[in-house]
Amino acid sequence: VQLVESGGGSVQAGGSLTLSCRVSGFSFSRYFMGWLRQVPGQEREGIATIDPAGITGYPDSLQGRFTTSKDNAKNTLYLRMDNLKPEDTAMYYCAADEGPWNGSSWLTLQPGYWGPGTQVTVSP
Repeated sequence: VQLVESGGGSVQAGGSLTLSCRVSGFSFSRYFMGWLRQVPGQEREGIATIDPAGITGYPDSLQGRFTTSKDNAKNTLYLRMDNLKPEDTAMYYCAADEGPWNGSSWLTLQPGYWGPGTQVTVSP
C-alpha cells in the first residue's frame, strides 16, 4: 500500500489549493479514503472522508471550505481547499483503510494507511 500526496505549498489567506494523493498497491475504488492534518504540538484532525460510493464527510468547523473527490480510473484522491486561512497551516496527510475509519470524532480517526504528508502554509 502506497499513498503519495502532492500539491502543497504556500498561499496567501483567501487563496485556494488542490492537493492530490496518488495511491497504489490496493483496490482504490473499494477503500475508505480521506484527509487529515496536523500542526506540530497539536492534535491530529480529520478533515475529509470519502467512502467507496463517493459519499463525503467533513467536520462542521471547516464551514464548507474543503471538498474531497476521487478519480477511480486514476487511483487519485483530491482535496480542494478554498478561502484558506492562516489557521489552515499544517501538514496534510492522505489516508486509507479497508473499512470505515475507526474513531468516535474527527480528532480520533485512525485509518490504517497514511502518506508521508504535504505541507500547506497560509500567510496572512
